[in-house]
Amino acid sequence: MVNNRDTHTWLILIHQIPPKPDYFRVKIWRRLQKIGAVAVKQSVYVLPDTVQSFEDLHWIVKEIEGGGGTASLSRSVFLEGLSNDHIEALFTDARNEDYRIISQEGQGVLDRVSRLQSQQSLPLPTKLRKESLRLQRRFDEIVAIDFFQAPGRKSAAKVVLECKKLLVHNDTAVTSCRTLKNVKGKVWVTRQGLFIDRIGCIWLIRQFIDSSAQFKYIPEETYAPLKNEIRFDMFAAEFTHQGDKCSFEVLVEAFSLDAGSLAVLAQIVHDIDLKDDKFSRPETAGIRAVFSGITRKTDDDQIRLLRGLAIFDELYISLNESAQD
Repeated sequence: MVNNRDTHTWLILIHQIPPKPDYFRVKIWRRLQKIGAVAVKQSVYVLPDTVQSFEDLHWIVKEIEGGGGTASLSRSVFLEGLSNDHIEALFTDARNEDYRIISQEGQGVLDRVSRLQSQQSLPLPTKLRKESLRLQRRFDEIVAIDFFQAPGRKSAAKVVLECKKLLVHNDTAVTSCRTLKNVKGKVWVTRQGLFIDRIGCIWLIRQFIDSSAQFKYIPEETYAPLKNEIRFDMFAAEFTHQGDKCSFEVLVEAFSLDAGSLAVLAQIVHDIDLKDDKFSRPETAGIRAVFSGITRKTDDDQIRLLRGLAIFDELYISLNESAQD
């Protein structure tokens, strides 16, 4: 929280951006929104006078100048006209609107979760999980720029917490009822259009769960399994995303494989699949580029799988060797 009643100073950015290209003006506007700046006049933005705000605005000035515009950054005190109370109200109104959107979207997630649970549909769809995680991340971002503790934060925090509780409750129920099943000799079913999470799951199943496992690839998002089938990384699957875990992580945890090089592999797959850079391992960027290249090169799942499995084999060996050094 910022207390400008004590400092009475603000950072003020005044800019002039060329009318073309349009995307550059929009880019700068979005950057200013992201750091929490509010406009007091056209092309005049204000932030509380903090070290972080100064650094953020400094880099935006450089970006504007690099794009052919002009920008000035100053530290100022408002003596007449605009008052501190008025400026603080601008920040509070902006954050309350952000919190209102979070609360509205979060309630939508809760309503959909409630309907699915009433239908005994477990686990929750991947898209719904990702939406809940996105709301949690967005809430954290808003809190970081809520300089004057807007009153809307309390209700938004409550909704976000309820979303998190429901997902955790659902995940616990799914894991406890499914990880004890005998999976040997089963047919594993997943969606077509293989990418790193599904390819990784297939590699993991063959290497550590059932070397003789058979696999079936379907075009549909939803699928009712036959008696001898197990679904993974798809809607309502026995093994799929849970909370902020990708399907590879869920399998590793469900079969108690979370150790050594597999734990590292799980972190890499997580960051590439969920795109959240949670673990930020140095190997991730290169592996992401390789798998993106494979999928751009071919739509044939068998070719994708063949190449992807080879990468997992080599990466696993490399990680083991590094651990022994």
